[in-house]
Amino acid sequence: MSVIEKARELGKAVQADARYKEYIRAKELNDGDEELQNLIGEFNLIRQNLAMESGKAEDEIDHEKVKDLTAKMHKAYEDVMSNENMAAFTMAKQGMDKLMSEINVILTYCVEGEDPETCPSEPPQASCSGSCSTCGGCG
Repeated sequence: MSVIEKARELGKAVQADARYKEYIRAKELNDGDEELQNLIGEFNLIRQNLAMESGKAEDEIDHEKVKDLTAKMHKAYEDVMSNENMAAFTMAKQGMDKLMSEINVILTYCVEGEDPETCPSEPPQASCSGSCSTCGGCG
């Protein structure tokens, strides 16, 4: 069996996983939630207006309008994120992202010569060298 055929088998296994099924269910609920879609549309419209205003030459920017649009955008974002379907989707997406990250870590270890049966599914924890100049951030 070729590597590509094995990848297709892995794809089938991912689609059979409960996290994938929950992600798809949550996505369908989001897509069918008219109120949520209206909130997202409103957020995107405000964001576009803010980008247009912010993209003007410095002497043409209406700073009061930018401040107002920024506040409206933050409120619209809160409205979107407080929707129960969006909250469920966010949780389901985090589960899918974690699954895909674990798969990627395993494949990366295997490409680096590690034993597929025993390599970890989590990336190694970064340790502090004491030098902030090379730091990716404290965990």
